Amino acid sequence: MGNDENKSSPKLTLLPLIALIFYEVSGGPFGVEDSVKSGGGALLSLAGFLIFPIFWSIPEALVTAELATSFPKNGGYVIWISSAFGPFWGFQEGFWKWFSGVMDNALYPVLFLDYLKHSFPILEVLYVRVPVLLGITILLTYLNYRGLHIVGTSAIFLAGFSLLPFVVMGMLAIPKIRVKRWVKVDFKKVEWRGYFNSMFWNLNYWDKASTLAGEVEDPSRTFPKALYGAVVLVVCSYLIPLLAGTGSLDVESSEWSDGYFAQVGMLIGGSWLKWWIQAASAMSNLGLFEAEMSSDAFQLLGMSEMGMLPSVFASRSKFGTPTISILCSATGVIFLSWMSFQEILEFLNFLYAIGMLFEFAAFIKLRLKKPELHRPYKVPLRTFGATMLCIPPAFLLILVMCLASARTFLVTGLVLVLGFILYPAIIHAKNKNWAHFMSDDDVHSNDRDIGDHENPALPVHDEAEVSLLSDLSSSKMEKVSEIFPEVSKSG
Repeated sequence: MGNDENKSSPKLTLLPLIALIFYEVSGGPFGVEDSVKSGGGALLSLAGFLIFPIFWSIPEALVTAELATSFPKNGGYVIWISSAFGPFWGFQEGFWKWFSGVMDNALYPVLFLDYLKHSFPILEVLYVRVPVLLGITILLTYLNYRGLHIVGTSAIFLAGFSLLPFVVMGMLAIPKIRVKRWVKVDFKKVEWRGYFNSMFWNLNYWDKASTLAGEVEDPSRTFPKALYGAVVLVVCSYLIPLLAGTGSLDVESSEWSDGYFAQVGMLIGGSWLKWWIQAASAMSNLGLFEAEMSSDAFQLLGMSEMGMLPSVFASRSKFGTPTISILCSATGVIFLSWMSFQEILEFLNFLYAIGMLFEFAAFIKLRLKKPELHRPYKVPLRTFGATMLCIPPAFLLILVMCLASARTFLVTGLVLVLGFILYPAIIHAKNKNWAHFMSDDDVHSNDRDIGDHENPALPVHDEAEVSLLSDLSSSKMEKVSEIFPEVSKSG
């Protein structure tokens, strides 16, 4: 679709973006129960959700805010890595993140039915479950197709509905709370691999919404505010239910497994609160699905606009949404929906850790390589301080990878090899004209529209961007010198 049509589609504002980031990262306290079990009691769980955000969530959010506002285009981290290390590694980053995102997203329709089957046992019957699963996936995919603003608005209402029962539960629990229950821990029962994976999975994906940067209204101001708001919302959505549940109930840590908050609600408030939490859990999975699919689809759109994928992935519907990219992500979800949460959690964390290490490295390298790059929001630290900011989360990433099983190393290795094969195959297809790719003129034209909208007084391109957009062509330097002669002179 043309640029005029894209401009007419509604942009994401602050509250919808906060809701989308919330669902990219969290979606509520559903799933954090395992941190009490694997932590051998309440103490490590509560301490983890207080400490981990300081050393993990906040640094990742700060890095995302700086890079997303420096490159306010769809594609997010693919553009950052390409600018710092070249399009080969940018493509690998995009492939890893898209693959893990689709696998992650395949779980949410399944989890939605798992919550409902307690009330409707017929959903356990295969010939009923499969059509319902497909129906839910198609319906949610259609909502994504109808427009990102609809997804963002629905995420606001879903977040409110999902979190409200825990606010009520927290208020009802106050008279029953005993502080001594919060400091319980049995180190003999601590499962460190499960504990760290639970913490990591429940506090990652702060960078995911960057793939939608081109769809955000005034991203230079909106993105940092949205990230700060989402950090506060996520941490509170974990701590308040955990403080209420562990402080008011005297139960063994082994009781705390997935879905246990419904039982906590019944013990604190009664069966009505249990049903409310179960309904909130089910609806939260819909919000998680919507946010994840939006990011995955717009990431493919951004990669297409960069010339990394055929132009068909950049085609938009009349609602401004990337139709083919959405269908591609939905197809992956359907094919992978048979996998269980336990099978892929560790694998997703490992693949995500590799990508985040690249993002932190790109953040530091761009500070060194492109100090003059226009940064509407800049982390208020010099390069040395910015490097120190990345060390604690990088250490955590490496720790999570070291705790992975041999099977995870094997599966991740296969995904890495597949990405290495796909990149030259796509370049070959482009050079042989087997598929249509967006030309440099198309990309530069789109970028000028974005640049003029953001700040007409600033140059739209820098050498890094021109390089990443042109490297996929076999005649890279000739095209750059023809279109941007001043770049070739300055380089």
